[in-house]
Amino acid sequence: MPGLARSEKAEPYLEEIQQHYAGCKGNLMRVHEELVASGAELSYQALTAFCRRRGIGTEPPKAAGRYHFEPGQEMQHDTSPHTLHLDGKLRRAQTASLVLCYSRMLFFQFYPNFRRFDCKVFLTEALRSIGGACSSCMIDNTGVVVLHGTGREMVPVPEMEAFADRYSFRFAAHEKGDANRSARVERPFSYIEGNFLAGRRFRDWEDANTQARQWCDKVNATHKRHLKASPRELYLTERPRLKPLPAWVPEVYLLHHRIVDVERYVNVNTNRYSVPVELIGRRLEVRETSQWIEVFDGPRRVTRHRRIVAPENRRSTLPEHLLRRSRRKPSESPTEEKRLLGIVPELGDYVRELRLRNRGRATLALRRLLKMCRDYPRKPLLEAVRTASHYGLYDLERLERMVLKRVVTHYFELPYTTDEDDDE
Repeated sequence: MPGLARSEKAEPYLEEIQQHYAGCKGNLMRVHEELVASGAELSYQALTAFCRRRGIGTEPPKAAGRYHFEPGQEMQHDTSPHTLHLDGKLRRAQTASLVLCYSRMLFFQFYPNFRRFDCKVFLTEALRSIGGACSSCMIDNTGVVVLHGTGREMVPVPEMEAFADRYSFRFAAHEKGDANRSARVERPFSYIEGNFLAGRRFRDWEDANTQARQWCDKVNATHKRHLKASPRELYLTERPRLKPLPAWVPEVYLLHHRIVDVERYVNVNTNRYSVPVELIGRRLEVRETSQWIEVFDGPRRVTRHRRIVAPENRRSTLPEHLLRRSRRKPSESPTEEKRLLGIVPELGDYVRELRLRNRGRATLALRRLLKMCRDYPRKPLLEAVRTASHYGLYDLERLERMVLKRVVTHYFELPYTTDEDDDE
């Protein structure tokens, strides 16, 4: 059948479509409304199909590049945000990943935030796990590593450049917009989110990173159909081409200078760590490592805490830094109870019961009973105490009234006299 040769309905309006497209900021719906208002008989579907065929508002697809890497030539590093189920809560985390481009060996870890210090900690752990470094490390144009420039003109931060020199590699950045250049490290992020993080729960950051290492070992040993081998098998070929680690790998630490506050704490990343109380007001040097917070007074280390990974406004107090109240020396003078029993031994049972019924205020009650023993005669006092004990009365106000009643009756009576005695 011969093909149909007919003109498109939108062909006469090509110039108007291009003008309206620029004036309507690329909104084809508004372009269609303007054309209809000017008298054009054209459906919206016909307009969009015409624009697709003429390339108006669309860019032609670009073919993806294919990159070939020799063993030990390049490794790629990048980060991506993910959500973790951490200690029963959803926490936002930065997933840092490193991939060897030839063997596809994968290593990743989770961090609450990704600073330059965390970058050095991660790369140190990754290179130790892999057992060496490639000649170059491809990154995106991140401010953690980049001082200025992009792509080939990228200049790394001197601190990170010195770190790379220690492990005999160099940082390189892909051109702006060329995301396919770092596809080796970009592709596993979706695999991590859809496989490793799916349905997993973690106790803390250390548990999440421990499970991540175990999962990496499992994935690296899995056969890949497109590679016709596992990353671990290809790594055996790449291992002799890697740059060896230095004989001594120093521990990465971040240096702080802090003044001890009045509560004997130093503040690091919103978390507070205790120090000996005699250092209050002193300016100390604090070293933050991946696992520890170490506090130094000059060259002497005064304490060390387990590092709290996330900024959570928490306090870490060691048992030896707890404030202990000074204990008073026992008084050599006898207590009120001893004084009472020394004056009136018969009050022993009453005193013990009075102490039990006045917990927290027993001293005041015993002092008042002691004063009554000193002020009133013994006989009416003992009689009143026996009566009070019999009826369970331990109110000292009532006890004192009972004592006074007996004192008036027995000790202040006038002697009986006759008239003859009055005459005499």
